[in-house]
Amino acid sequence: MLQKGTAKKVTIFINEDTQRHFGSLCDAILTFLLHKGVSGATATRAIAGFGAHQVIHTTKIELLTEHLPIRIEFIESAAKVDEVMPTLYDMVNDGVIEVQDTNVVKVANKERPSPAKGPHTEMRGIARLMRIYMGESDKWQGEPLYEAIVKHLRMMDIAGATVYRGILGYGAKGHTHKSGWFSRDLPIMISVVDSEEKLARATTEIESMMQDGIIVFSDVEVIRLVHSRPALESSHANG
Repeated sequence: MLQKGTAKKVTIFINEDTQRHFGSLCDAILTFLLHKGVSGATATRAIAGFGAHQVIHTTKIELLTEHLPIRIEFIESAAKVDEVMPTLYDMVNDGVIEVQDTNVVKVANKERPSPAKGPHTEMRGIARLMRIYMGESDKWQGEPLYEAIVKHLRMMDIAGATVYRGILGYGAKGHTHKSGWFSRDLPIMISVVDSEEKLARATTEIESMMQDGIIVFSDVEVIRLVHSRPALESSHANG
């Protein structure tokens, strides 16, 4: 476990598409560090960069997004870094590994015990599924329409909502929208499940916010698993 005091910071620069054993090198490195007990590691994806090959890679041009830089960084004791470095050296055939001296001034790692769960109960019932279709570029009072709708649903105490972003689609206007750098109006679908009464009230609110889109309903059967509180906790609550 990482302790307060002197330590080593390791930074690894690789390409996003670099493979190892038919998988991502980034995933392989993170998995290795996890198995070796490294306190923590973070991988970040750059939006632009170039390396020893002297080729610029950027998200602004789709053809140049293939080899975007990935930065993996972790901080550990010198002993732990010495332990993992030979394998990392072997794994990174195309990239850069940098090791720096650093000083850890605080380690905040408060463990939160998982609450004990009692046996689960099953809740079943008939509900309504509402799907709302719109474009990603649709707005409501200056913000994305799908974000505004989710906020309104939450304020109306709707049980939950999930937003899905499509990669390809077309609507009533017949225009095809495809995932890519130049696409600004990909399909968006919001899925909501709740009682018929609550969704009926929500529909009135949502219709006033939409200028172009579709709202559809389906009858669904809800199966929900709920973990009951353990007996000890229940007795305290009643005492």
